[in-house]
Amino acid sequence: MTTVVARWGNSLAIRLPRALVEQVQMSEGTSISFSVSGNSIIITPHSRKKYTLDELLEGMTPDKFHSEIDTGVSVGNEVW
Repeated sequence: MTTVVARWGNSLAIRLPRALVEQVQMSEGTSISFSVSGNSIIITPHSRKKYTLDELLEGMTPDKFHSEIDTGVSVGNEVW
């Protein structure tokens, strides 16, 4: 699989072919890192860790909860 290096502003850019992106399960916004090995550029996608609800709430204790906030009376079609 080959592609062409193009100019993008003052930088050079490459387009990643769809088949390659699907193979490594990348999508727009995926964080990547670059490294060099000899004359090769290695692009490595970072996968985001998927947290469980228990992991997200792990450090929460009752003293860390926020109190309720009064936002006033309803103005439109809100249902309270």
